[in-house]
Amino acid sequence: MAAPILGAAAAAAAYRGVQALTGAAAEGVAPPGPSFGDAVMRATQQAVEMGRAADATSTAALTGQGSVTDVVLAISRAELALQTATAVRDRVVSAYQEMMRMPI
Repeated sequence: MAAPILGAAAAAAAYRGVQALTGAAAEGVAPPGPSFGDAVMRATQQAVEMGRAADATSTAALTGQGSVTDVVLAISRAELALQTATAVRDRVVSAYQEMMRMPI
């Protein structure tokens, strides 16, 4: 199946559209968007918030305003977030060490 033949005006319009979408990339700059650092920062903030929620739930249960089930659930979520963060950190450190062992 052959590609449709575009006129010069249509081709120029398509080119301008692509440039508008990837203007930063055409200039050699990465297009704006979430970076790996942003993702790590968000994950860290979420883990901290889960820990704070677990603390608040535990405090509420101690004062008689919460249930034990809520406390166990909140602590389990915080523990899982901490384990995930630790696993990611270990992988990043391992990858860094592997790169440092590579010959130049």
